[in-house]
Formats: sequence, structure tokens, C-alpha cells
Amino acid sequence: MWNPQQPDAGDSTSPVALASAPVTQPARRPGVPPGLLVLGAIASVQTGAALARTLFDDLGAAGTTLLRLGLSAALLLVVLRPRVRSWTARQWQAAALLGVAMAGMNLVFYLALRTVPLGVAVTVEFVGPLLLALAQTRRLVDLLWALLAASGVVLLGADSTSGIPLSGLGLALLAGLFWAGYILASAKVGQELPGLDGLAVALAVAAVLVLPVGLSGASAVLERPSLLLAAFGVALLSSVLSYGLELVALRRMPTRVFGILMSLEPAAAALAGLLVLSQALGAREVVALVLVSAASAGVTLGRRESGRRSGPPPAPPPPV
Repeated sequence: MWNPQQPDAGDSTSPVALASAPVTQPARRPGVPPGLLVLGAIASVQTGAALARTLFDDLGAAGTTLLRLGLSAALLLVVLRPRVRSWTARQWQAAALLGVAMAGMNLVFYLALRTVPLGVAVTVEFVGPLLLALAQTRRLVDLLWALLAASGVVLLGADSTSGIPLSGLGLALLAGLFWAGYILASAKVGQELPGLDGLAVALAVAAVLVLPVGLSGASAVLERPSLLLAAFGVALLSSVLSYGLELVALRRMPTRVFGILMSLEPAAAALAGLLVLSQALGAREVVALVLVSAASAGVTLGRRESGRRSGPPPAPPPPV
């Protein structure tokens, strides 16, 4: 998913370019184009979200969140085995803050999905990272992009006949704000901890935080083990597979291009909602989706120059 704090890998002066430009390198066979990897990640995360929605009747939104976070954390901790005993207090604090952001982001978003179609929820949630990107720029044209995105959200809330409650839209917006917090926290973890160790521990922290509200719902897997298999599929699609594809893609493409492709998330969510959940969007919802996506792409394009001048080291894309 989109991370507006990442510097453009196409900039020869960025840390990404300097770290990934050896003097000589043996010729390699062309692999899968990075753009296709990003599209695969988008399809994976939105299919995972749609699959998660099918579990709400049995596990509840909180129970599904707990299993998704817990299974993702367990998988990464077993594979990575982070050496947490050598961590400093500052590193623990960074991982813990990331865990708080992840717990809020995932739980609130799943709560929104109870009453809001997937495509609409992702459209509104996208406002969080968009606001963060706008806060980091002083360009007048970005104000126009902000107004464009705001008009899309207002369009969704103004339709009293759609059956979408304002409370659900509010939860989706709150999830977006947690998403913005995740971006800031993940940038900090990227500075403090190597590799994916911080992410693994943050997922564990997030699972512990969701445990009190999700345990009763998640306990349904004791009677129906097949639900655990489905929850593991959600964890793989929404966290492990999507994150892995994005990470590989980011090593081979400018983050500006990555951010533009991430603007397809709302459309992918709408398609996943239609195919998996039979959630068809009306003309008003589609227009709102296009407005927010266009604003996201516009802001990402505008950050090409500002990203070269400032910004922390790149952080991993969010596993949502």
C-alpha cells in the first residue's frame, strides 16, 4: 500500500538508489515486471479483505481481526526469529507504537466493513494517507487535490438513500487516520530496526491489544476448525503475500510510480466486493471512488520533487 513518506527510488541521490546501485552486476534474466507485482499485491490484499468479511457472521469483526493479526505474527516470528533480547528501549518503543497503529487500523477497518461495502470503505480509508501526504507539501495545487478528495467523501455521505450509515463511513475514516499513523510509525521502525523484525513484533503487539475484544469471537474456531483455515488464508492474502510482493516491487521501481499504482486500491476493492461479496456500487459511489483515486494519484505525482528534498528512510508498505 501507498507510503507517501518514501523517497523516489528513481532519484539517483536517494538512499534507495545509493543502496541499490552497485558498480558492476552480472546480467540477469528479466523477471516479472514490478508493475505486475504491485497489481498482484493489490489483488491479494483486497481479496483477503473480502474473504475476511465472509467470516464476520461466525467470528465477528474483532475475532477475525485477532486471528488475522495473530496468525500473521506467528508466521513471521517463526520464520524470522527476531533477536529481541538485544533490542534497546528505543527499538521496543518503535515496534510497540507500530503495533498500536496496526491494531487500530485493522480493527476499525473491519468494524467499518460490517455496514459499509468494501469499495466504499477503502475509498474513505484512503483519505488518511492522502491527508498525510498533503500535510507534507506546501504546493497550492495539492489543495485542489484535497478538495477533489473531500468532494468524493462528501458525495458518499450525502446520499441518504444508499443505506450506508454515517457511523460506518466514520469508522472507515478513522481507520484511514490510523493508516496515516501506521505510515509514520513504520518509517520510525525502518530507521530503528533491520529487515522485518520490527514488523513481526509489531504484529504480535497488535494481536495482544485486540485480544480482549476479539477472543470470544475467535474462539469459534475451536468448534469449527475450518474457520481457522479460512482465517489463515486471510492472513496470507492480506499480510504475508501482499507485503512480500510490494517489497520486491519497491526494490525495482520508483516509489512515485508505486504510489500511483496504489491509487487503484479503491477500484480493486470495489471489484473484490462485487466478485466475492456481491456488493455492487451505484453511480454515486463509483464517482466518489474515481475522485479520491484521482486525488491520490495527483498528490503522488506532485511529491516527486519534494520527496527528493526531504523525508525519512523508506518504510515497509502496510500489511492491510
